[in-house]
Amino acid sequence: MQQEINQRWRFNQSPQEVWEYLTKSDLLEQWLAKTDFQPVVGHKFQFEGKQGSLIFCEVREVEPYARLAYWWQTNSAKDGKPFNSKVVWILVPKDNGTELQLVHSAFTYLEDYTKHNNGWTVLGNRLKQLLSTIKI
Repeated sequence: MQQEINQRWRFNQSPQEVWEYLTKSDLLEQWLAKTDFQPVVGHKFQFEGKQGSLIFCEVREVEPYARLAYWWQTNSAKDGKPFNSKVVWILVPKDNGTELQLVHSAFTYLEDYTKHNNGWTVLGNRLKQLLSTIKI
């Protein structure tokens, strides 16, 4: 399956400031989900989703202030089959701010792609709103 989610957001904050919201557990919890994330290659962590559902992850790439990638696995609500995919965040300095690119790919099932496609729009907008409250 070749489905891939590509989204971009523009922030007035520097890549360093945006990076904090992608890598610090307390800040991730404000816009994404409760987590025990650490920006260390090989670190296994979880996001706690709605109604206590868990998303199991493993950090694959860390390039501070530039790129972050991790594998993402959830279970289907219907039959418990694993949904595996890859999440990549790319930070690009742009016009005294940052362009944040999301690439969510390597989906094993179409229903998993469909579920995440709209979800990232909501979460990205939540992050954008959160960062807009920070004074530069």
